[in-house]
Amino acid sequence: MSENGEESLVETVEETYETEVRRKVIKTKMKIQETSSTTTTTTMTTPAKLYGKDLSVYDDVDVDTLLDKLTPEEINILAKEVDPDDSFLPPSQRTSYDCDKEPTGPLNRKQLIEHINKEAIETPDIPEIQPYVAGVVRGKKWTPPPPPQKDIDAQEKIQIDLGDEYEHALTNASQEEIIDLAAILGFHSMMNQDQYHASLLNKGQPVGLGWDGITKAAKQKIFPMDPPNSTDVEDSIRRVQNDDPKYIDLNWNNIKNISDEKFNSLFDGLEQNTHLETLSLSNTGLTDRGVDKLAQALENNSHVRVVNVESNNLTPLGVVRLIKSLLKQTSVEEFRATNQRTQILGNKIEMEITQLIEKNPTILRLGLHLEYNDARHRIATHLQRNIDTIRKDLKMRLQFRFFNHRNKQLIK
Repeated sequence: MSENGEESLVETVEETYETEVRRKVIKTKMKIQETSSTTTTTTMTTPAKLYGKDLSVYDDVDVDTLLDKLTPEEINILAKEVDPDDSFLPPSQRTSYDCDKEPTGPLNRKQLIEHINKEAIETPDIPEIQPYVAGVVRGKKWTPPPPPQKDIDAQEKIQIDLGDEYEHALTNASQEEIIDLAAILGFHSMMNQDQYHASLLNKGQPVGLGWDGITKAAKQKIFPMDPPNSTDVEDSIRRVQNDDPKYIDLNWNNIKNISDEKFNSLFDGLEQNTHLETLSLSNTGLTDRGVDKLAQALENNSHVRVVNVESNNLTPLGVVRLIKSLLKQTSVEEFRATNQRTQILGNKIEMEITQLIEKNPTILRLGLHLEYNDARHRIATHLQRNIDTIRKDLKMRLQFRFFNHRNKQLIK
């Protein structure tokens, strides 16, 4: 750009800047006039002044004429006091901040932060007029005002008359008796956990533990590890296949390295078994390869009441296949299948499981993690309905047996 172009650009910027300054000054004048008109209508002890003169002096002043008489230096000084409110102007021209110092280099944010932190650390703190001393109040201590006399009188009037017997009992009661009474009434804030549980269990209060006592952490008890499952896999398969009447609970939990052939042999025997009631296959490595065999066995077995396949490698489709098999005989009352290889079932699978459970009239407990509230609510409602139905049926049976027994006694 040529020098003439730069000069014209500078002149344009200066004209724009002066125009904005004039607008701001005019706005200020209008505000002054409004203020002066307002002050005349209100009662004031001292008249409003500007630069030592009354506001009425500036009513007939022509701002444009005054601005024309100002030099660029004077306009610059005036601009520092009056900021033109125009968002189209750059911030360096519409703010009163003016820094004439030349930049020393490009901005380095990391060095700037390090410098600020260094200055904050090296700058000494302002010395305190009165040093801090523990237990000594510095300055004037605030004391709350006394409550109104009417509140004091009202509190004095509130008195509970328990009678001479209760007053005598509470006056002569020991600390342990008061703690027991507080535990019975449910005043948990008056005691700690040790005192509360000692009162409920009637063990006697701990020695040396008063009202301000603190419950201490008890030393962790180390229990021996549970022994591994000692169930003989081959023998249990043989007993299920032979329909042993004494073998009603099969427990293979936590037995590793069970082959698919053994699973298939067990499920083939379960299909014809009439005595087994509990089938526990938790953490046995069961996969979808054995799901079809197990589902077929459950469809043909009407005596199994509990099925537990938790902590295995079943897919959501495998879990759905097992739940669907429970509708054939409707004899299973408890089914557990949490902690599988796929933790999240998905909305589609959960809705399908919900529809299958709602069709099952005998299932009472379902161990399965559901993510969606709708599925959990619907399943919980259906399970409670099944429990209520069984309770009513059991109650009617007991009443029927009672009446039959009473009638037999009367006939005799």
